[in-house]
Amino acid sequence: MSLKAKIYLKNQKETANGKLAARLAFLNEKGLGGGAIQRDSMIRKLRAEIRKANYRLACIAVQEKLNAERLAAKERSREMSLAEPIKEVPKKKGKKKEEKEEEKEEPSPASEAQE
Repeated sequence: MSLKAKIYLKNQKETANGKLAARLAFLNEKGLGGGAIQRDSMIRKLRAEIRKANYRLACIAVQEKLNAERLAAKERSREMSLAEPIKEVPKKKGKKKEEKEEEKEEPSPASEAQE
């Protein structure tokens, strides 16, 4: 769910709460008992809409929390990188070539023994 949908979900939840209150008042005025009110299809539908909105709002809250943690971690890493000087890492590929060249330049011990 998009973080921008938070406003719309709050509006839907408020609307469903208003309709639920109106429906409950109507059924109580009509004289129905608690069991009949709980079985009313419109009441069940409105409560389901409220549950869905609550769930989606909770998901958005978790997402916002994660985003805030990521931003904080990013800021800490920036501070750490600015505080420490950048170290140059030697390249591994270059070392192998240099070692081979050094081996070629050094005469082998067998050639020295022949002289």
